[in-house]
Amino acid sequence: MTVLPLRPDLAGCEPYGAPELDVPVRLNVNENPYPPSPAVVSDIAQAVARAAAGLNRYPDRDFPELRAALADYLAVESGVRLSWEQIWAANGSNEVMLHVLQAFGGPERTCLSFTPTYSMYPEYARDTLTRYVTCPRRDDFTLDVDAVTEAIKRERPAVIILASPNNPTGTALPLDDVVAILEAARECGPAGVAGTDGTRDTHCVVVIDEAYGEFRRPGVPSALELLGRTDASGGARYPHLAIARTMSKAFGMAGLRLGYLAASQELVDMLRIVRLPYHLSAVTQATALAALSHRDELMSQVASLRAERDGLVDWLRQQGWTAYDSDANFVLFGPFADREAVWQGLLDRGVLIRVVGPDGYLRVCVGTPAEMERFRNALIAVTKEDHV
Repeated sequence: MTVLPLRPDLAGCEPYGAPELDVPVRLNVNENPYPPSPAVVSDIAQAVARAAAGLNRYPDRDFPELRAALADYLAVESGVRLSWEQIWAANGSNEVMLHVLQAFGGPERTCLSFTPTYSMYPEYARDTLTRYVTCPRRDDFTLDVDAVTEAIKRERPAVIILASPNNPTGTALPLDDVVAILEAARECGPAGVAGTDGTRDTHCVVVIDEAYGEFRRPGVPSALELLGRTDASGGARYPHLAIARTMSKAFGMAGLRLGYLAASQELVDMLRIVRLPYHLSAVTQATALAALSHRDELMSQVASLRAERDGLVDWLRQQGWTAYDSDANFVLFGPFADREAVWQGLLDRGVLIRVVGPDGYLRVCVGTPAEMERFRNALIAVTKEDHV
């Protein structure tokens, strides 16, 4: 047998991925259940056709038109006006996060996060040879800011990743907590970085992962609001803050693979150093721009998905389970003595959800009303008839 020089730390590792099964109701990977309308599909097809005519040329490697369109969208969605230079994009928010760890992580550097949280974070760290450290959340999945501050002082991380809403719990971070963490992260990054004015400590880069941000309940703010704050000199108050977003969830464009990030221009320019040449294809750019031109139509589905989510939480509680308040498009619920048996029972009835999060709990994402009705009926059948 041929022996290949796989990195020792990758030995025995399996590729990441949720089960991909052909079942009638798929509620396991937090997709938007509504496909794009014929009008959106038509505009995308025309945009791709135009792009195809120039595929002999490389695409615009810094894609200012797309970044400006994303900035315009964020101004409408969050009320925060940013310049296009403060926006970055890549093939899914996964690649955006990888750019962050490539730019700021690496050997002898640390990425800090708080569990339970998104299971890809340690893989971003692993792939960039960055040490990954976690600390626990409270029992209700909120953050103990004092404990976070102590962890920052102790670990001096280069990058802190905080999901808000958190996956798999759906928990959003209060803006005051984000501010406290940003202040604690000042000059608590890797020590002894040489600059033109001598050797000085750095700020930790704080990434707020808002992949599900559009689903937050009314009154729950976005961390984007903090990017507009200035210090006494008129500069950015939080140059070490980055907010990650995606078109996969609320936009219903998971197949597009377009994630993006908002931050100070200084931080964005550092990400440009590590991006591969022409990493966003001309077809991806054309598709994303066409989809963004229909932002009102695509975002109109969000309100109905929020209502379906809140109704699901109420229903689960009425059945006697614990269901956590969610600002995402999914709900964590349980506990079950044998969650694997519940998962399998649902799958046997044509409903696929996710075994993830704390022991005994399951996560279900919000589908169409018909899909949710089938989920509810299947869950009752599994837990009542099978006595699981």
